Formats: sequence, structure tokens, C-alpha cells
Amino acid sequence: MQISDIVGHLEFLAPLAYQESYDNAGLLTGNGGWECTGVLTTLDTTEEVVREAVARQCNLIVAHHPIVFGGLKKITGKNYVERAVIAAIKNDVAIYAIHTNLDNMIEDGVNGRIADKLGLKARQVLLARESTLQKLHCFVPVDHLEAIRSAIFAAGAGHIGGYSECSYSVEGFGTFKGGEGAQPFVGRPGVRHTEKEARLEVLLPAHLSRSVVQAMIAAHPYEEVAYDLVPLANTHSGVGAGLVGELAAAMEEKAFLRMLCEIFGLSVVRHTRLTGQPVKRVAVCGGAGSFLISNALASGANIYITSDVKYHEFFDANDRLVIADIGHFESEQFTTDLLFDNLREKFRNFAVLKSDVKTNPVHYYTGAIESGPAEGRL
Repeated sequence: MQISDIVGHLEFLAPLAYQESYDNAGLLTGNGGWECTGVLTTLDTTEEVVREAVARQCNLIVAHHPIVFGGLKKITGKNYVERAVIAAIKNDVAIYAIHTNLDNMIEDGVNGRIADKLGLKARQVLLARESTLQKLHCFVPVDHLEAIRSAIFAAGAGHIGGYSECSYSVEGFGTFKGGEGAQPFVGRPGVRHTEKEARLEVLLPAHLSRSVVQAMIAAHPYEEVAYDLVPLANTHSGVGAGLVGELAAAMEEKAFLRMLCEIFGLSVVRHTRLTGQPVKRVAVCGGAGSFLISNALASGANIYITSDVKYHEFFDANDRLVIADIGHFESEQFTTDLLFDNLREKFRNFAVLKSDVKTNPVHYYTGAIESGPAEGRL
């Protein structure tokens, strides 16, 4: 199996078109044509993780965070980024990053896994991603309508929320006249022909437009296919930043915070003043999510779980919800498992491993007196 086979699956799971403009997701080192000896999933790629991959005979690291965000002008090993890149290149280890594109996938992404851990139902996106949908109109002979419709669906078009194979068609009459050298499917060159046709309409993700059009043309009998691709202002219900969902039963605020500590292995949670209201509706955004505080408020959430909230941003809660900052690593820690589970399910007879390296650069000192033998203590 080649690395490109695994990359293809990852980009089906979280298309690169859904990454944010500042991001650098994709294959960062290595070559897709290499034979893959094994995959190691991790949150971050560090030099220690690269050494682990080599020791465990994995020549592909699939990480959430890109080790390279901007251009490297020098690679001398002066910082952890350059050391990791040097180690990867020296040992022929490919690094693939699946970052904000995975964040933006609601059900199968980072926030979906957090919602799974919390047991959230009735999930909705907090900030839907714009310019992700198009509509395809094509004109087909009535007798070929179902074949072309099936080809378009197979290429990924026709999904609306939890429904698939969605389309609309209406019958009418089309006219055309083939020019010199034309070989029309029906009619004769130089003579205007009228054909009973159907106008077929489907929604599709914009990043799939090329493959959907190619599938339509391959299934279409006409020499020249008439179609329109129209950009839409509609938002994609399955793509965007953050999500909000419902607990099965409301909880008291402190009880919810205790549960949060248990699930995420937290020793501390930074949070705003408690409101005294039960927690039922929960908003989440793995990683740095202060940009979604207003969206969490608008969603009617009782608590918003995220990380990297600055001092003055806590005031934005306005005592209308609880902002809970649980730490960047802590909020995304289940992503390693998410990637492992997905790849293991897809490639069942292939070596997919999880990194044992804890890459969190942040440590907490609680100030508690260490326990020990009674003797010798004051």
C-alpha cells in the first residue's frame, strides 16, 4: 500500500478545501508514492514522535497539528520545528497534517469526538462554513435520466443534511443543431432537432464539482453536454467551526464541571462565574475557540467548552453562560484516537498505531503538599 492510498482516505474524511486560509494541512514531508510500512497517529509531530515512528517501523505520521505552518527559510535545528523536520527527512518519514479541515467536520471531526465523550445529541454547527455548496443543472434525454442521476449521486452529489440521493427534475423540450463535423446522438447535422429532455438539479460540495461533472459527462450520451454550475449562499450543515448539542438530562453546573474533569483528565478548569442555571445545552470547540463565544451565546448554550481564552474574553460571557477553558491539548487529546479508529477501520490488515508520546508542552503545578510516609513530615 502506498502513502497516497492513506492520504486519499484522509482527504475523503476531511477534504483539504475545508481547511482555514492560515492553515497548512496535507502532506508536509515525504512522497505519496512511497510504500507505507505503518502509520503512527499523534496530536503533534515532535522529534521524539519521529524517533518513535522509526523505532516502531512506521514511515507515515498522521498528526492533527501541522509541524510547519509557514515557510522555513532555514533548517538548522535551532528549534523543535526544524529538528522534527530534519529527523523526518533523514529517516524517510512522511508527515501528514489534518488540522482545521478535520476541525470543520461536524460528525466525524474533533468536535464530534468531544461531543461523543459528553454524550451530546441533536448536534448543530456553531459557525457554518460559507461558499461550500454549488448547484448543478444539467439537461439530459428523458430515457437517460436515471443513469445520469445515479452517476452523479455516486460521485458525491445529492446530500442534504441526513438525506442522500436528493435531486429534482422536470421535463421539457431542448433544441440543438449540429455544425459541420458534429456527430449528434440524435438528429442530423445542419438540421435543428427538438428532443424531449429533463432538467436535473442537484446540490454538491464545491470541492467535488470536478469529479461530479466528469461523472455526469461520462454517463451522458450527448457529444456536447449542456450544464450549469451555480455557487450558492446556502451553508453546509455538516461543515463549520464548533458545535452545540444537548445532554440527555440537565445537570447542576458544578456536577457538570466535575464530570468534565473526569472525562478529560483535568486537574483544573478555568471558567467564568457560574450562572446558577442547570446545564442542558453544551457548546464545544476543540483548540483555540474564543472566536466562537458570541456564537455559543446565540445558540442558547448553558456552557461553552474550549481553550486558549484570554483574560478579557471571559467577560464576553456576560453571565449568560459559563465559559470553560480546559486547555488546548486537553480539548484535542481524543483526536489521536479519532484518527487511529478511523484508519484502523478502513485499513484493517495494516499497521496503524497510536503514539505513546505525550506532546503537551503545558504542565500544571497545583501547590498541593506531596503525600508520603508519615515519618519525617512536619
